[in-house]
Amino acid sequence: MIKSSLLSDISSITHGFGHRQRLMPQALVDFEASRPQKKQVHGTRIVTIETPGQACGEADGFLTDRPGIPVSVVTADCLPILLAHRDGGYVGALHAGWRGLLDGIIEAMLARITAQRWGDLSAWVAVVGPAAGAPAYEVSEALVDTFRERLDLPEALMSPRPRHLALGAIACHKLEAAGIGGIEHIDQCTITTLLDGRRGPLDGADPEAYRFQSHRRHTLTHPDPDRRPRLPNQHAGLVILP
Repeated sequence: MIKSSLLSDISSITHGFGHRQRLMPQALVDFEASRPQKKQVHGTRIVTIETPGQACGEADGFLTDRPGIPVSVVTADCLPILLAHRDGGYVGALHAGWRGLLDGIIEAMLARITAQRWGDLSAWVAVVGPAAGAPAYEVSEALVDTFRERLDLPEALMSPRPRHLALGAIACHKLEAAGIGGIEHIDQCTITTLLDGRRGPLDGADPEAYRFQSHRRHTLTHPDPDRRPRLPNQHAGLVILP
């Protein structure tokens, strides 16, 4: 299980990021029966969780102040972002891919926190988890142009090399600009990180040597969509302890 030093300092919560060898972090296992029901759709809808097993419908951001109810997301190459108030009384989780970053899912989450009066944003911390890293995340020039047009970000931060996007850096910049009090980036690339933590090739390595599930790598490994096996995603989340 992958953990954050920022979140580990908050004694009243437990958290974790999954990986290919253990998709569900151990910290979430005991709370599985209370996990809200949801369908992630790369949107910007945020849901406040009030009851165990709550039906959330289509949503990509989740908040709660209720002990024992996990807020979590599933990801492959998109960003899992976990948030918590420093007093441990409020927690949140976001699923943020390139669409969510463009359309403002981080801003939507922070606006909901503010609207609910769950503390000043400077009293919150955020952890940006493993996702597609910029060196491996090649996209179209048209998509990079769209980011340039819609987001006021330094070019070197957003696209450190031609036709590549730095999703984690974009998220961290947005969180910092909004005034989040503490930010941690677990900079492990889901496409190329090996079990020993090093960055490997996009292809050519033993598939069992990679640390994370990755739709991008999976597509390269199995180019025929009709014969491509279904890929389960890893979970990331946190819980206020009962």
